[in-house]
Amino acid sequence: MKFSEMKYSRPDMAELKAISEKTAEALKNAENAEQARAAYDEFDKAASGFSTMYTLTMIRNSIDTTDSFYEEETAFFDEHSPEFSEYIQNVNKALAESRFRPELEKLFGSLMFKNIDIALKAFSPEIIPELQEENKLTTEYRKLIASAQIPFKDETLTLSQLTPYKQSADDDIRHEAWAVESGFYSSKAEELDTIYDKLTALRDKMARKMGYENYVTLGYYNMMRNDYTKKDIESFRENVVKYVVPIADRLYREQAERTGVRYPLQYSDTPLRFRSGNAVPKGSAEDILAAGRKFYTELSPETAEFIGFMFDNELMDVLSRKGKAAGGFCTDIPDYKSQFIFANFNGTAGDVEVITHEAGHAFAGYTARDIYPSDNRSPTMESCEIHSMSMEFFAWKWAEDFFGDDADKFRYQHLGDALKFIPYGTMVDHFQHIVYENPSLTPEERHAEWRRLTGVYMPWIDLDGSPFYGEGRAWQRQIHIYENPFYYIDYCLAQTAALRFWALMQEDYSEAWERYMKLVRCGGTKTYSGLIAEAGFESPFGSDALKSIAEAAEKWLAAHKI
Repeated sequence: MKFSEMKYSRPDMAELKAISEKTAEALKNAENAEQARAAYDEFDKAASGFSTMYTLTMIRNSIDTTDSFYEEETAFFDEHSPEFSEYIQNVNKALAESRFRPELEKLFGSLMFKNIDIALKAFSPEIIPELQEENKLTTEYRKLIASAQIPFKDETLTLSQLTPYKQSADDDIRHEAWAVESGFYSSKAEELDTIYDKLTALRDKMARKMGYENYVTLGYYNMMRNDYTKKDIESFRENVVKYVVPIADRLYREQAERTGVRYPLQYSDTPLRFRSGNAVPKGSAEDILAAGRKFYTELSPETAEFIGFMFDNELMDVLSRKGKAAGGFCTDIPDYKSQFIFANFNGTAGDVEVITHEAGHAFAGYTARDIYPSDNRSPTMESCEIHSMSMEFFAWKWAEDFFGDDADKFRYQHLGDALKFIPYGTMVDHFQHIVYENPSLTPEERHAEWRRLTGVYMPWIDLDGSPFYGEGRAWQRQIHIYENPFYYIDYCLAQTAALRFWALMQEDYSEAWERYMKLVRCGGTKTYSGLIAEAGFESPFGSDALKSIAEAAEKWLAAHKI
């Protein structure tokens, strides 16, 4: 069904509550595992309906943040989704405590029950008021960023539309674009600080209500960390600083020499990879989409079927325009067994990365759409990001279709950017640990921590004399920090796996694709480490994984200098 034809109706919360109570009671009173499964299936169907309506609202509100109808529906879900979390918890509790749990684990898989046990630790009806307020604050942040209307070169631009100018090979244009962007964020500094102050206090309050020392524990539970610990992340962090930061630093030094800018670089000089200009897609947005369709059609029979479904049902909105929310995402629409891709094309290589990255998520969702039960369709987020980040590398063989004569330049900058990203993404996560372990930090103290971490993870950056960025405020541009605490390290963990796929592609592309499909077909039935093992790779928490992929990428870049 086409996205425009998908019908929305506001969920009946009273009916959902009644179904959850009926299901919980039926699970308690079931005489055998089959009765328990049938009871759970009824609630699972109702939950899918709620999720579908929530997702339709989220997408349509993101497409047009000024649409009053979906603005009102967003407010409804901000208010009532925490209540629905309580209904889910009641059913999960009954399922977890079922006397037929061993038989149900055989039917549903033991990982689903492990995840349920974690979910029960992440929610209590006691924190519903805080969850409601958290939803309202993240909506406020999203609208604040979407409101940007920046005068530049006789145009009025959104933040996304400003991006090509921020990457311009003309130094004056590029520096001016960064300056006006900084001006927008600086003009919103007080609001950005206030929103985050409130979010930090709320999240700390929720954690303490739940009996935890701080929000870090609750945040890990919310991210469904079922396979590794804070200690593992700290080990990963140390290896990033030891093995990846030095290589990223060498790449930035080479970039500075190549582009004729001084080292350390100002923020405004970091996006310029080549003095002749970065690789940019050839043609229009429609041309990029056509190249994307060609890539997926030729890659495999499975991806050909998938991309036809996406285009035929108009399951994408990728053009930037006034009133559209910032960023990009892929999400599932459960009742329609569909995925939707949201993005803001801006004429940069990022547009190609969207059609490969976000469609990588969508392909994984499409592949897993019939896995039973629905909780087993999607793995945790660091595993989901493997799907998307690896797909970006599989698209290298079609780079000429996207970039024409700039194809080699794109491959070089894409691999370099993948390496350079890991220190930044790890820094975002480290920053959040500091914030939530010290919730009483003032805005100025948080900014000081960001400046300090920049010296550790991004020594190639010169912070002096730069408004907004030099003040240690760059983190306020990162949507995830406001909306999805502790999400960002997932990208880094996934990038290590994606780089392993990239390395294998250099040796045997077909073998890499077979292993990728093996991983994707698992859906959410395995943990992150289980999926990594399924693909035949070692864990990224040991030093060898990061060291080997960083060195392999650096060697390739040295042999393919542009």
